[in-house]
Amino acid sequence: MPLVMGMSMLLACQMLGELVTIGLSLPVPGPVIGMVILLGGLLLYGKVPEGLRHTGEGLLRYLTLLFVPAGVGLMVHGALIGADWLAIVLTLIASTALTIAVTAWVFDWLQRRWGVSGSEDGDR
Repeated sequence: MPLVMGMSMLLACQMLGELVTIGLSLPVPGPVIGMVILLGGLLLYGKVPEGLRHTGEGLLRYLTLLFVPAGVGLMVHGALIGADWLAIVLTLIASTALTIAVTAWVFDWLQRRWGVSGSEDGDR
């Protein structure tokens, strides 16, 4: 029964996220909004319910299966990928560099805003 309750919580949050996305015409996927709703509920509750923990652990156990369709897609569309390999590689490099730069900027901004110093005596 705890697994059913945990899965019900996950699906309810996803459904609420879909309703919010459709109702407000947001350009964000419903499951992302649902995860934010789930996070808010967990923060209010203060802990992860046992059923949700069991369900999450069960789903994580089989997470690697989600990579199978991506691998099959790479094999099936190998010719298309080969034709555009330069654009794909350049895009991957540029997006990775941009992600690193934005992450560093946000980290620096948060450190300055909150006044957190990385050179405390206990950190050496």
